[in-house]
Amino acid sequence: MLFTSEHEEVRRSLQKVIAAEINPHVDAWEAEGRFPAHDVFRKLGALGFLGLNKPIEYGGMGLDYSYALLMAEEVGGIQCGAVPMAIGVQTDMATPALARFGSDHVKREFLAPAVSGEQVACIGVSEPGAGSDVASIKTTARSDGDDYVITGGKMWITNGAQADWICLLANTGDGPAHRNKSLICVPMTEKGVTVARTLDKLGMRASDTAQIFFDEVRVPKRNRIGEEGKGFTYQMMQFQEERLWGAAACLKPAEWIIDQTIEYTRGRQAFGKSILDNQVVHFRLAELKTEVELLRSLIYRAAEQMMAGEDMTTLASMAKLKAGRLGREVSDACMQYWGGMGYMTETPVTRYYRDSRLTSIAGGADEVMLSIIAKAMGTLPGMSNRS
Repeated sequence: MLFTSEHEEVRRSLQKVIAAEINPHVDAWEAEGRFPAHDVFRKLGALGFLGLNKPIEYGGMGLDYSYALLMAEEVGGIQCGAVPMAIGVQTDMATPALARFGSDHVKREFLAPAVSGEQVACIGVSEPGAGSDVASIKTTARSDGDDYVITGGKMWITNGAQADWICLLANTGDGPAHRNKSLICVPMTEKGVTVARTLDKLGMRASDTAQIFFDEVRVPKRNRIGEEGKGFTYQMMQFQEERLWGAAACLKPAEWIIDQTIEYTRGRQAFGKSILDNQVVHFRLAELKTEVELLRSLIYRAAEQMMAGEDMTTLASMAKLKAGRLGREVSDACMQYWGGMGYMTETPVTRYYRDSRLTSIAGGADEVMLSIIAKAMGTLPGMSNRS
């Protein structure tokens, strides 16, 4: 069994924090276009939620991945997509490689304050010309004695306007694209780091998503995570946790919007009966609820595979693919049943419709997930057939 009574204690504690400290404020944060990341993260960090599976030596709880998965699922109970996404960047996108491969120095300087919530982290991979195609990034970190000098830019950076440091993927050599990159922790206060603008997005309105430029930014080489040239490999590993986190965080929002739709359609009358009484409606909602449970099973299986030390790349890609597509399916179907009210920004289904669309784009688009799955099946063009 994946979750025990100890897990349920963590779940209840997190639910209390979300109900008391986060959900009462999400409407205001959405209207403002950002949430107070430092305040929220300090509260979560003080309770241990930002380091459930991070090393004890750096302030973490030292628990296994199942606790991190539980948190990913439970933050989906936050009634907007932006805040869970920002939390996930801190816990499962900007810090896994740091926790796994970083030196003691770089862990103490960057991981420990991220776990405590004293500092906000972001992850710098995507660029205007290199989103899902990570190998083609142009940002460079040239060697200069004991330092790197970084030039380039990053795009669509969640937490970017409030972050204290960025886990940056940059080219540190001239070799093959998969072996010439490194992950480097860069303080956002360094000279030459510029947050050019915060981005106006369709959804995730409370997230301060930024475009960032690096102009001859000098950082010590000791800020590098692991070995030089291994950054692409580290980032691909980091992506698996990111994608599984992203899928798990989709479960509760889908369930919640289905429940909200049931409540609304039960009370909405048309032609002398409630909308919910129409078989096409209650059958469709039952089907969607079933799909959410199937996704949950796939996510749990992928997590168990990772905890067993096995390669979960294929299952995590399947989970990410299914989560994005199911979010689109649930949001579209439920919005239809809300009728005219479903098109109003004041209703929860509208926010979910806008927020959930990102899952099929960010962290590897659907098409990238399909390519990974096809590669595992041996069906990508140019691959020999496998029995």
